Amino acid sequence: MNKILFSKLKNLQYYKFSAYGFLKNLRFFDAFFILFLVEKGLSYSEIGILYAAREIFINVFEIPSGIIADTYGRKSSLIASFFAYIISFIVFYFSGDFWLFLLAFLFYGIGDAFRSGTHKGMIMDYLKMNRWQDQKINYYGHTRSWSQKGSALSSLIAGFIIFYDGSYQSVFLYSVIPYMLNVILIFTYPKQLNRPIDSDRPKSELNVLATFRGFVGAIRQIHVLRIINSSALHSAYLKSIKDYIQPVMVHVALLMPVLISVEADKKIGIFIGVFYFVIYILTSVASVYSNKIAVKHKKNISFITLLAGFAAGVLSGIFYNSNLWVISLIAFVMVFIIENIRKPILTGFVADQVSNEILTSVISAQSLLKTFITAILAILFGVLADYYGIGWSLLVVSGMLLLVSVIVQNIKLKT
Repeated sequence: MNKILFSKLKNLQYYKFSAYGFLKNLRFFDAFFILFLVEKGLSYSEIGILYAAREIFINVFEIPSGIIADTYGRKSSLIASFFAYIISFIVFYFSGDFWLFLLAFLFYGIGDAFRSGTHKGMIMDYLKMNRWQDQKINYYGHTRSWSQKGSALSSLIAGFIIFYDGSYQSVFLYSVIPYMLNVILIFTYPKQLNRPIDSDRPKSELNVLATFRGFVGAIRQIHVLRIINSSALHSAYLKSIKDYIQPVMVHVALLMPVLISVEADKKIGIFIGVFYFVIYILTSVASVYSNKIAVKHKKNISFITLLAGFAAGVLSGIFYNSNLWVISLIAFVMVFIIENIRKPILTGFVADQVSNEILTSVISAQSLLKTFITAILAILFGVLADYYGIGWSLLVVSGMLLLVSVIVQNIKLKT
């Protein structure tokens, strides 16, 4: 997009959208989550079960949350989600056994369910309100890049917190602060964004049944379903494996010939913070450039990037098993980058195919499919990691998804 043209889109609401994503991703515990759970005595299988339980909790609330947001108000849905997150952070801080962690994951799942799709729907409505629909991939890519910058800064801050505090636990309490700020920010969003703008009906006629009918009609379209399936599969794959990059980072950190006199845990904390900072800067750039990639390679971009993501996972597993930690880490990072190229593109594709009135519900359906796949992959990955190690788990899960994707695509081409 022409830089002069895009500068006109950078008004106050653009910066609010960007600030939302930035603050949302200031989850200081993210960079050390697996390490925190392992430190608390949980096995990879138990961690996989907890991850799957979170996805089940999300599934329970996913579709209702999307319909409620479309029907009764998106701002209320977002605010409720952030309060659920805050409760989960506090429970995580005090947790010491599996069942308390399960309670924390319950509140986290509720937060995810009420947030997913809602903010994207608001962005797409805002673009339509201003007749900027043709800029949706670029606009969403730019605002999403601020989410990645938030993740980058979050990991760096978390690394220093752990270096000086020496505890993974405290980062959960620090995470409450940006989430409270986001609640305040959402209150300032214009009231026009609280409801879909496509409908000509008065508010009194907006009801759950009408929204649900529109939603069902949209997902019955085969081309919409294909986009949703492709997007959900790769996102679920990354969500189920992404925290397992942390043990890889530990191996790389211990190889570094610096901070030799510093305690191992503190050295690991600093380096993991730096590693994640670099990763999220790269994913931020990937989000910004997603529009250019979509324009140049629009045909089959969804399938090509899907295979590329799984192939990167296979390579990471192979190099992990060969004790080539640095190369394994680089391959793992490629999965993150590919996801952040895909997400703005596929979000734009979905928005092109459905009305803004039911967009939140359709995106929630996509999230529903993602959470279902994530639950299965999380348990599978955890069990394999316990019995055969992280490298083999990464290799088997990634290879299986790669093979299935190729087979399904060949069947589609023949029919």
